[in-house]
Amino acid sequence: MKAPTIITYILIVVVVTAGMAWAVTGKKTSGSDDKAYAETNMKYVDAGEIKVSDEKTEDFKIRSAGTKPLVITGISSSCGCTSGKVIYNGWESKEYSMHGKREIVTEIAPGEEAIIRLTYRPATMPVYGKVQRDVYVYTNDPENLKLTYSITAIVK
Repeated sequence: MKAPTIITYILIVVVVTAGMAWAVTGKKTSGSDDKAYAETNMKYVDAGEIKVSDEKTEDFKIRSAGTKPLVITGISSSCGCTSGKVIYNGWESKEYSMHGKREIVTEIAPGEEAIIRLTYRPATMPVYGKVQRDVYVYTNDPENLKLTYSITAIVK
């Protein structure tokens, strides 16, 4: 046998074997496994110009897209001037910030949505100019153990 024929034969065997393995195991996409999976609509907002005395609040949606409940295991923030909380089915958690405990906040049923509310209060830690603050949401989603929601603003 010539070398090009042998290489072609080996290539065909590899492709057929890989195809059979894929057909047997099935293609799995994020959220289709028997696990928790977090989907979010956006994770960043630009608040534009605000006064140091202002308070800016933004809501971010988080959806439990897996087959297991999505558990919010904790919330913290990058600064004491920024806090986050969960709103789910009419229930609101307390606000958590940089110095708060990371504790279990709530469990979101598969297919359900909750709100992550980020609140920025510049007067708490006055910084002027362009500022970015973050809220960290910890989950049981193995692909998204820590989600970061951010707000930027120009503080006057």
